[in-house]
Formats: sequence, structure tokens, C-alpha cells
Amino acid sequence: MLLTAAWPVMGFAPIIFFAFVPLLILEQRITVSDVVKKSRAVFGYSYLSFFIWNAISTWWIWNATAGGAIMAIAANSLLMSLVFLFYHKTKNKIGHKYAPFIFSAYWISFEYLHLHWDISWTWLNLGNVFSNYYNLVQWYEYTGVFGGALWIIATNFLVLRLYDLHFSSDRKTSLIRKNSAALILLILVPVICSVIVKFVSKTFYKGGGTDVVIVQPNIDPYNEKFSGNFMQQLDKMLQLALQKVDSNTSYLVFPETALTESIWENDFKQTYSYSALKKYVKKFPRLKIIIGANTWKAYEGKEKPSLTARKFEREEGYYDVFNTAIQIDNSDSVQIYHKSKLVPGVEKMPFPQVLGFLESLAIKMGGSTGSLGVQDEPSVFYADDKRTIAPIICYESIYGGYVGDYVNKSAGLLFIITNDGWWGDTPGYKQHLSYASLRAIETRRWIARSANTGISCFINPQGEATQQTAWWQQAVVKEQLYFSNYITFYTLFGDYIAFFAVVATIVFAIFSVLPIKK
Repeated sequence: MLLTAAWPVMGFAPIIFFAFVPLLILEQRITVSDVVKKSRAVFGYSYLSFFIWNAISTWWIWNATAGGAIMAIAANSLLMSLVFLFYHKTKNKIGHKYAPFIFSAYWISFEYLHLHWDISWTWLNLGNVFSNYYNLVQWYEYTGVFGGALWIIATNFLVLRLYDLHFSSDRKTSLIRKNSAALILLILVPVICSVIVKFVSKTFYKGGGTDVVIVQPNIDPYNEKFSGNFMQQLDKMLQLALQKVDSNTSYLVFPETALTESIWENDFKQTYSYSALKKYVKKFPRLKIIIGANTWKAYEGKEKPSLTARKFEREEGYYDVFNTAIQIDNSDSVQIYHKSKLVPGVEKMPFPQVLGFLESLAIKMGGSTGSLGVQDEPSVFYADDKRTIAPIICYESIYGGYVGDYVNKSAGLLFIITNDGWWGDTPGYKQHLSYASLRAIETRRWIARSANTGISCFINPQGEATQQTAWWQQAVVKEQLYFSNYITFYTLFGDYIAFFAVVATIVFAIFSVLPIKK
């Protein structure tokens, strides 16, 4: 319940500094008790705790998929409980004095795994808890969210230490004072550093601005978007944009899957959508349109080109379906990016080599079923003035290291296109928005966020959102953003904290299975 009470968007984040303490105390009591099956007890209580946290913080997944919600909540609770169980076993094998280091290594390694495997669900990674309290963690530009996880775990263990000292039989006032002072410093020093870093960061982002317009079309994804007339929807969005677009506008940003026409990339220039968008940009010579779509791509040859490729039913060859971002401007080129970080169980079937037979059960969201295709790494969209932007699609915005890869490829602005309407008016779309503030801080980039509905807005490099739109309303907003070529420490070195945690986890795991004389 404490973990839940800390979580955005309604939570009070500082609660996280002692939220793990009751569970850590319980683990200690089980360890010294006469319970026969200690491991089973630790696992059972931790699973109950993590299930409550997952269920109350992410229940809104149910609005999109009941089965997906059950699987996400149950599976993530299981993984967290296994981490806590391994911590319990390792700590009791190699010594209690190593407990904070063991827990830090195991938990951060678990979160890092969540960034890179097929069942990727990073929503409750600890560092995300400060997304609504971004002024406390401006130093994420050096550490990313794993720095936040380390901070949280360290404070919890210091609080646990104070609890143990207070109830110790040989209670020593001097030790309590020293540990209290250490806890105060551990909380205050990063906050003070955050204030300083925020002040300094504001001096980095000067230069020529560029006018960006965001459109929030507010089209019902369940009952209208993929069953309505795609021509009328596109024309309506373009007309809506005219409220703000003028001759000085450089970018016009539409949300994820804004184009609902059946688009084959091989013949994209023959579609109505291309013609309408091309006609529109000709009115504004400087304009570049960034827009989302579901696209299909046909492959020549008889060999299957990828794990996600599907075979044509009535002819030879294969094709892939993509969640795509497209840039159209006044040049002859069309720039295309395929979403790489897919939602498990919705846009892809995890571990297709093993679970491929369940492919047809992948949930239909966005006009297609089954696993979508991906491109191997992020790519940026270029303009004729050599400036570049990052086309980030929905779920990708919660991956700090992945967004950092866009910046390492010269992205001067970050554009997030999303469709948060699947979840309804719940905390889900608000959490999704708040996490984008952390990406702005980690990369020190301006963000333009276009949502089909939910919250569209602009976010400055300090994580502050401006011109936030309302839920379930059409809206058009405009802002002058500033390109940056500044590279933060985190962008340059990525998830280095997680790397060291993985190394430490391997070391602890080895020692936990070796015969050790106490």
C-alpha cells in the first residue's frame, strides 16, 4: 500500500523512501523465526505485497484488455517476488551486512532485464516514481532512472537500520544519531544537487527556435477510428491544424496511427493519404508533417525475411505490418520509421520461437492482429536544414536508454506520437505523460507530444509540461521549440548503473551457490 501511495499520478513520491521497509522487516522476522519453510513464507508475503502494488497502480490496463491486465499484473508480481526471494536466500548465505548491496544489484538487474527482453513491462521501474516530482531528480541527466532506483533502495535500508537500532537490546544513541544524520543527508544532498543542476541546465539551450504545431484529433479508437471513413478523418485533422499552422510553422505533428488508410509502403505515393498530405505541405514551404500510421510492406522472394513476416494467402511472398511514423515535406522523399519497442501481448507475441503457435491470440489494437514488424534500432527524421527530430511512438517513450539512442544519432528535438485512448479516462494516460518529463531531463531536449486523446503538450528540457490539452477534446496547440546538440552524461554512457548492477548480481549469485564457511 505504501508503494501504491507513492506512485504517480495521485501518489506522494517521498513515501517511496520507506515503502519497502515493512516488507524488509517481515523478511527479517521470518529469517529468525521458527517457521519451517522460510522461503515459501517470504515468497508468499512478497507476492501479496507486489500484487497489491501492481493491481492498484496499473489496473487501468483492463480497459484495453482484461486478459492482458491479468497477465501483466500477475506476471510482474511474480517476477518481483522472485527477486525478493533471491535476495532473501543470498543475504542469508553470504551475510546480512551485504543486504543493501544484494537488494540493489538484484532489483536494478531485474529492471534492466525488463528493458531488453520480450516480456518488457517497465511501467513500475522505481525511478519512474519521481515523474511528477521531476524537480527532485534533475540529476537524471547523469544517471537516468536507475539513479533514482539506487537512491530509493539506499534510503529504505537506512530507515530499516534505524528501526533495528531503535528496537535493539543494546540500543546506542550515538549510532541512532549517526544513522539519522546519514539518512537526512542521503535525502537532502540529491535534492540540493537537483536544484543546482536545473539552474545550470537552463544555460545550455539557446539558439534559433522553430515553430511546432500539435494536433489532438480526439477520435474514439474503439468505435470510430478504425471503422470510419479514413478520408474524412484525415481531412478533418488537416482542417483542424489550420487553426495554428502558418508560413512560419516548421513541424505539424499528428498522433500515432492517425492515418487509417490501408497503406502499402511499396505503393505509398499512390494513396489518398499521401496526396492529401502532399497537397497540404505545398501551401506552407517550410512545413514538415510527422504522422503515425499502420503500414504494410511486401517482400520479394520465397524466403521468410523476418520472424514477424506473414505469408500471403493467395500468392507467393511475405509481408510485414508496422506501427509507423512518417515524415512528409516539400521534397520528393518520404521518411519512414517503424516502431521498435512493442507492447507485449498487444503488438507482439513474446518469445515467438516458443510461443509462435499463439500468434493469432495477439490482441487487435490498431487495425491489425498478430505480432508487428520492427526495425532494429531508432532512426531520426532529417530536414533540408540538416536539423533532425526523433519520431518516438507511444510505448517507446518509457525507455530512457532507447530515447537516448535517438539523441546519439543527432536528434535535436523529441516528438512523441501516441494513442492513449485505449485506456479510457484513467491514471494510465496521465502516468504515460508524466514519464515523458523524465526523458526530457535525461536528454535535455524539448518534447512535442501529440496524443489522439489524453494529454498533448510541450515539455521543456527541465521536464515542465506546457499547454496541456484536456481529455476527450479536440485541440491544436503551438509552441516555439529550440533544437539542441548538447549530449548529457546519461545519453553518452546509457544505463551504466544497471551494467554494474548486473555484474554485481552475477558475483552475488556465484557466492550464493558456493560453499562458504561462516
